[in-house]
Amino acid sequence: MSTPARKRLMRDFKRLQQDPPAGISGAPYDNNIMLWNAVIFGPDDTPWDGGTFRLTLQFTEDYPNKPPTVRFISRMFHPNIYADGSICLDILQNQWSPIYDVAAILTSIQSLLCDPNPNSPANSEAARLFSENKRDYNRKVREIVEQSWTAD
Repeated sequence: MSTPARKRLMRDFKRLQQDPPAGISGAPYDNNIMLWNAVIFGPDDTPWDGGTFRLTLQFTEDYPNKPPTVRFISRMFHPNIYADGSICLDILQNQWSPIYDVAAILTSIQSLLCDPNPNSPANSEAARLFSENKRDYNRKVREIVEQSWTAD
């Protein structure tokens, strides 16, 4: 059964394969176009450099009119990422628009890594360190990056 959401996700997938943005990849999980696995690589020359962070994207039949549920599987330490891996990002909530595709979602999350919003904290400790003690914050981020290499 091919619904508008599924057709759109197939288009998103094709576009992601043909023209992948730097440092991100994603694909449907196990022949289920509504559930995707993705990887975001930490951007070069940032504390996140060298990290490989796994995520899932769960779509509904309301896509692209409603955003997917996006969650980090990898352990994260970031002002805008909750302990359960869910992400506090405007385009995944109140600023969603059907013009966003999977590549745009993943690119936005990748840029959020380096450019957090400490005024909307999902992790208050990370937000406090980011604002008050950049050195300690960056050290914790480096620990998360190293853990990302050994995580299954």
